[in-house]
Parts: sequence; C-alpha cells; structure tokens
Amino acid sequence: MKLAMFQMSAIGDHATRPARIKDAMQTASDNGADLLIAPELALSGYGRGAAFDDLTQEADGNWSRELTEIARSLGISLIAGFPETRDGTHHISALAIDARSDAAPVIYRKTCLYGDYEKQHFVSPGPSTIIADLGGLRVGILICFDIEFPENARRLARAGAQLIAVPTALPQGASGAFIAQHVIRTRAFENQIFIAYANHADSDEAFTYQGCSSIAAPDGAVLAQAPETGDALLYAEITPEAYEAGRAENPYLADSETLGLHG
Repeated sequence: MKLAMFQMSAIGDHATRPARIKDAMQTASDNGADLLIAPELALSGYGRGAAFDDLTQEADGNWSRELTEIARSLGISLIAGFPETRDGTHHISALAIDARSDAAPVIYRKTCLYGDYEKQHFVSPGPSTIIADLGGLRVGILICFDIEFPENARRLARAGAQLIAVPTALPQGASGAFIAQHVIRTRAFENQIFIAYANHADSDEAFTYQGCSSIAAPDGAVLAQAPETGDALLYAEITPEAYEAGRAENPYLADSETLGLHG
C-alpha cells in the first residue's frame, strides 16, 4: 500500500479545511496513494473552543457523506478527525472511509482526552479496539494523546493491526518535540508495526502545534517526516512482509503473550 499523510497548517479560514482535505486527496490519488490520513479534528480545526457546540456532526453527517463520495470517485481511502455528536454527547472522533467498499465509514472515538480543554468540550467513551480493513491492510486508529499510553498501541497490535493511524493535534514545546521525535518511533518498534502520526502545524486562535508529522516503520526507522511548519503531504510504502526478520529478532508481541504480560 502507498500511504499519504497530510500535515495541515492551522493558519487560515477554518471553513476551507474540508476543501483542503479534498484537494490533498486528489493530489495523493494522482501520486498513486491508496490511503490518506489527516490530523485530529482536521475538518473543523482543533482550537475552536465553544464553537464546537455548533460544529459537531453525526457520523453520517455532511462531512462523512461528501468525503465518502470523493474517496470512492478517486479510489483513495481516508482517515480524518472530526468533532462528532452522538446521543447528545460530543466526541473527538475519526472516520475511516474505505474507497473500495460500500460500507459506512468506521468511526473511532478518542479514549484519552488531554487536559481541561478537551474534557470541557468532549466525552470519552472508554477504550475500544477499532481496526479498519483498508485496501487489504489492517489499520488500527488512535487519536493524539491515546498513542502516548503504550497499552493502547499494544492492544491494537495484539488484535492484528499492521498500521496504527494517529490523527493528532500535538502542541509545540519540549514535550511535543520529544513525542514527535522519539515516542512515535518507539511505539512502532516495540509493537513491530507501522505508525502514521498526522499533526497540525503553525497556530490557530488558541494553540501552536509542533508539526513534525511522521511515518515510522516496524524497525523504528522514519520513512517520512514533515517540518515543524506549514502544510506537508508525505508518502511511504507500507509493506508489512518486509519486516518479518525484525519481528523474529524482536518478538515482543509473541513473548508478551507467552509471559502473560497484558498490562
């Protein structure tokens, strides 16, 4: 599978964000990509605060319907973050659209809400194991702070995920730099899977973002990385079978099962 990832600058009119994602899908499709991943709350913007009350959409709302139509017309699958309303509660969610299927998008809802800001506007539904089959690849989904808890990534790896897609809104700073540069590679290595970490960059009305989106391989290598600022469209070939020797050398998953290390 050829993976594309869209780092989005937070600068500009929030209303143009869906159109920017559609443009990125077109460009990625033209370059032969099978899947595009966009950041956390990519469709609305992350720093919207009280405006989320009016921005949330249902899982089958306008964004979902429009992006599903475009994904299928272009033949490129999509994972993108959006603010979701469900049964009277709001969630930080991500939709996964399979361009080759008529099934409804798969929805993941963020487990680990970060700080007072997110907890003020959204609710966690608790841990879940969401894996979407996209183009024959088993793609697990986490959102931002979720990946910083090793239990979440290990749970998906044990369930058979080959890639973990992580739409994120990582803030700029020493912690953000460490997470982007070291934690993502470590999660990929210790679970022997690919991790795609799609961030915002620059500043909106509330936050400044770290950028540095990346795609990490099962051996911890960085296959592609964006700069700290600006839009960026990254590409990487995702070939799980190419890393079998490394999995045999570092059998973390198999040995953790044998030893009963379940967290």
